Amino acid sequence: MSEVRTDAVDAVVLVGGKGTRLRPLTLSAPKPMLPTAGTPYLSHLFSRIREAGIRHVVLGTSYRAEVFEEYFGDGKSLGLDLEYVVEEEPLDTAGAIRNVYDKLRADHVIVFNGDIISGSDLGEQLRVHRESEADVTLHLQRVPDPSRFGSVPTDETGRVQAFLEKTPNPPTDQINAGCYVFRRPVIEAIPTGRRVSVERETFPQLLEQGAHIQGFVDSSYWLDVGTPEAFVRGSADLVRGLAPTSALPGRPGDFLVLDGASVAEDAQLSGGSTIGVAAVVGSRAKIDGSVLFDGAAVSEGAIVERSVLGHGARVGAGAVLRGVVLGDGVSVGAGCELLDGARVWPDVVLPDGSVRFSSDA
Repeated sequence: MSEVRTDAVDAVVLVGGKGTRLRPLTLSAPKPMLPTAGTPYLSHLFSRIREAGIRHVVLGTSYRAEVFEEYFGDGKSLGLDLEYVVEEEPLDTAGAIRNVYDKLRADHVIVFNGDIISGSDLGEQLRVHRESEADVTLHLQRVPDPSRFGSVPTDETGRVQAFLEKTPNPPTDQINAGCYVFRRPVIEAIPTGRRVSVERETFPQLLEQGAHIQGFVDSSYWLDVGTPEAFVRGSADLVRGLAPTSALPGRPGDFLVLDGASVAEDAQLSGGSTIGVAAVVGSRAKIDGSVLFDGAAVSEGAIVERSVLGHGARVGAGAVLRGVVLGDGVSVGAGCELLDGARVWPDVVLPDGSVRFSSDA
């Protein structure tokens, strides 16, 4: 049985999505490039790939494709060899994997969705793939409420038995966690030139054909950061050291303040908040579990909880934001109160006291 060395494995990262669930933040940057714990999300994923001993990484891009190469270049500064493939038409997950086939060099390929924060052991997943001699090995995550996802039952040897749609009473707590190891010929066999879903078409067809799909079951940290609530939580967990990364621009702790930021001595920072470059936090302001992008400013006495403030956004004195997303350049006037689920599009100006959810806040 030949060993799958990590230096003989390619990594593919799928980053073609438009990130519509995270608008308005993704109007100015692709989701994997949003500042997450002080650096683009992809920096954290790249740190895990590098630590697993993998060097060659192919990015399957589409929306705002140029942004990735402009920022990361050839990857040498990260200790990686990065290549880019642009998806001209939407090809779905399996189609996107097949679209990068010509860039692959290794016999085995580990594929990542570009919107998952995970603490799973990549080396262990590769070991399971090697020892089971599987065609594909899926990372399966145990979750408390699998009814929110499709479930993936396995037999006593870990071999995948089925791919089930969402159901109120799933037979297992194992879900598809969005990280796969493929033998390269399996990728070559994916149809070209059309949309192909790995979850709904490729994997079920492989099972029907008798292919060996192995499950790597894990219960470490895992989070899909596709919504504003999850994005804020993921960033905070990275800052606090609950989610693994070696790309954090500072030490893990209750907050992260980047270079050039100004925070008043009597301001309160907590909950894994990130204060971006040149951001300002005024006197008596409270920032809890939130992300302030570069140049954002929170005035005196304002409260910002579980929220994201885009580049250059402004929050006036005494304003209250809880579970809110502000696009780039938004100005929220003094005394405003914005609560869970509010999203304000870029450059909108809310006058002082113009938005309230109560009469006494």
